[in-house]
Amino acid sequence: MHDVLVLLNEVVETSAAVAGTRSRLAKVKSLSALLRRAQDATEVETVVAFLAGAPRQGRIGAGWRTIVGLDIAPADQPTLQVADVDTTLGQVAVAAGKGSAQRRGELLGGLFGRATKQEQEFLRRLLTGELRQGALEGIMLDAIIAAAEVPAEAARRALMLSGQLSATAAAALSGGEARLKEFRLELARPVRPMLASPASSVADAVSELSPCVVEYKLDGARIQVHKDGDEVHVYTRALREITASVPELVELVRGLPCRSVVLDGESLALADDGSPRSFQETQSRFGSTLEEQVQRLLLHPYFFDCLHLDGVDLLDAPLRERNEALHRAAPDHVIPGALDPDVATAEAVLADALAVGHEGVVIKSLDTSYAAGRRGKAWQKVKPVHTLDLVVLGAEWGHGRRTGKLSNLHLGARDPDGGPPIMVGKTFKGLTDELLAWQTSEFPKYESTRDSWAVYLRPALVVEIALDGAQVSSKYPGGVALRFARVVRYRPDKEPGDADTIDAVRALLPGAGRTAEGGGP
Repeated sequence: MHDVLVLLNEVVETSAAVAGTRSRLAKVKSLSALLRRAQDATEVETVVAFLAGAPRQGRIGAGWRTIVGLDIAPADQPTLQVADVDTTLGQVAVAAGKGSAQRRGELLGGLFGRATKQEQEFLRRLLTGELRQGALEGIMLDAIIAAAEVPAEAARRALMLSGQLSATAAAALSGGEARLKEFRLELARPVRPMLASPASSVADAVSELSPCVVEYKLDGARIQVHKDGDEVHVYTRALREITASVPELVELVRGLPCRSVVLDGESLALADDGSPRSFQETQSRFGSTLEEQVQRLLLHPYFFDCLHLDGVDLLDAPLRERNEALHRAAPDHVIPGALDPDVATAEAVLADALAVGHEGVVIKSLDTSYAAGRRGKAWQKVKPVHTLDLVVLGAEWGHGRRTGKLSNLHLGARDPDGGPPIMVGKTFKGLTDELLAWQTSEFPKYESTRDSWAVYLRPALVVEIALDGAQVSSKYPGGVALRFARVVRYRPDKEPGDADTIDAVRALLPGAGRTAEGGGP
């Protein structure tokens, strides 16, 4: 450890160095060098949070206009310590009641007055979400591994169980591998979800993963539920707690035939005929506590994994055992599917799923443990239509009946090395009048620049795009372009760091094979 606390200027310089190189090794080297400078757990957590793109406190209660409107003369020399910034942001975040807006303004004004011009710009981007590039997460984890000199698998597992890069970093740098191994599954602390990779066909996936289970792939919203006696918590895919918004799910989970359980699954709003409602309707419930909306749009859970049951953690157990536990814990709410099917049976499950309005199927190896992310191909999804989750980079003003509306979208894929999204195409297809109106009112909130032709956005919004494939193109910087792209829906449950990578787009080139990750859960 060093005697001198980390300065904000060091974080700013490291952030610029990371943004200024395409080399993953160079990024990791810069990040790990700064992490080694940190004094204690709090400073480590703060440095990691800042570099990953968000303060430790999350949302601090100050609006975008307040932050970008701060016009404070900058300091001449860098003196701000990371710890000072963290303390001030903590004070801003807890300000409440009468006069709180003024108090937040005073605190932020004082902070900006102690910051240099470069530090002010960094703070603006940090606090407005413009640094929020989850694409850096993989690089940050590599930097933590390098700085602490710990095994990669131990760090990845700790991240899955803690749910936070900052907590993983603090543990690794303070206690090494031994401290990382202390992380356990805890009730009421969500686990990072395991995700699926795309498969070219049901037959290929069954052949590769057998013995396996095939399950419906629902067009719903991912949930994780924790039950400890009568205490129930419900979390989203991004680990945000939504317990207060979903009382019907809480009541259902509370009544399950077990003392404690952690279940992974999907929630879905159903129409009167039992068919799935749109994803947007399901997602709208996650921010609502209005009784009439709850009654109108009841959510139905469909669970597909069990990570803990009655005091026994099951993360390391094979899926076959977790599936048996799932049927004991929630026998009436297991997602439809078939256990250990042959190809014909699996294809029949796919046909049934599509017939009732679902997206396709997910095929999972029964011999594998639960691991967060898309590492490996233990879970594979099959959908008739290619879809990608892409970042909205801008939108052009429409013509004809779309005059005055922001229409043609500029779409970007995630750079796996942490750079800005890479443009891969445009589309105005699939945009309803409702979406056009929404885009026109919403996009200016994320505006970075504009000209007479278009409004350009900071990376913030993720949209699901259906496409027929990809083609080689010199028009865009990634050397690839989307073919016949059309809008499916916006994904408010995802951030730019959850978007598909440029590698996923390139994997759709003719003859490329399906080796990269694709969109979806």
